[in-house]
Amino acid sequence: MRFPDGILDALCPMHARLDPDGRVAHAGPTLAKLFPDASLAGRRFLDLFEVTRPRAMQDMDELMAMASTKLHLRRCAAPHTKLKGVLVALPGGDGAVVNLSFGISILDGVRDFSLTSADFAATDLAVEMLYLIEAKSAAMEASRRLNLRLQAARISAEEQAFTDTLTGLKNRRALEHVLERLAAGGVRFALTQIDLDHFKDVNDTLGHPAGDQVLQVVARVLVEETRARDTVARIGGDEFVLVLEAPKDRAAVAGVARRIIARLARPIVVDGRAAHIAASAGSVMSGDYPRPEPARMLADADAALYAAKNAGRGRHRFGAPREADSG
Repeated sequence: MRFPDGILDALCPMHARLDPDGRVAHAGPTLAKLFPDASLAGRRFLDLFEVTRPRAMQDMDELMAMASTKLHLRRCAAPHTKLKGVLVALPGGDGAVVNLSFGISILDGVRDFSLTSADFAATDLAVEMLYLIEAKSAAMEASRRLNLRLQAARISAEEQAFTDTLTGLKNRRALEHVLERLAAGGVRFALTQIDLDHFKDVNDTLGHPAGDQVLQVVARVLVEETRARDTVARIGGDEFVLVLEAPKDRAAVAGVARRIIARLARPIVVDGRAAHIAASAGSVMSGDYPRPEPARMLADADAALYAAKNAGRGRHRFGAPREADSG
């Protein structure tokens, strides 16, 4: 007497009932999911699964000889999912029942065949494994998202630490890092200090909000007149520094300064009112120093800046150690 297939489907959803010739007479619903493109009925079990241990088998007689023995199998077709199984002979030579499970390959099986807990018997430990795996996956995903948020927060904090909040330019701290890197790496660079003329008049006549807008316009002009690899920093109220990496020559540095001075000499319209400022600039070249020292170069550029202011403002000067008038 044989259990009705429906009972085995509930108790062993990954079973196959084989006829005496070793062909599938009935397949459990989960086993059928492993072959979604074809019916298993009538197909030789050994054409569907290869027995790898305890030894390869060619026919039903060899398979029956392994009754009640733990079998190691794998799908003959891709994906070659590995499975465990046990075969039990049916009474009266009526064939056999083979019950299969994924064992440690359960993750592959769930992934490859889109299985869920409903595809396993309620008492199957695989269900608990699935719950544990899902819980672990959920915890790992939550941890991943938290790490991403923490990383984003860290990056944001670092960016804020190196960024002038009003203009979005680098700040003095960031400038120091850039200068140290270039000096240590032996990279040629020019350093230009820029100070706005008549900016106090803008704050006094139009108000500090208008002054903030003017500073933002100035920052945009400085970025537009320099290259992506250059550094533009705001180091004080209306004080800015340019670091021009590997400039072609002194004339190229002077050209950048002249273009900035010319653009900032034009009125800046703020809320329908014109703000009039100007800019003075002083530059030094790292190649003029036997050993570039950022602090000394900043001081020399600052001295050149004030020489430009004393010469009438709206001008650019090159500073020590070699004095030269850029015009």
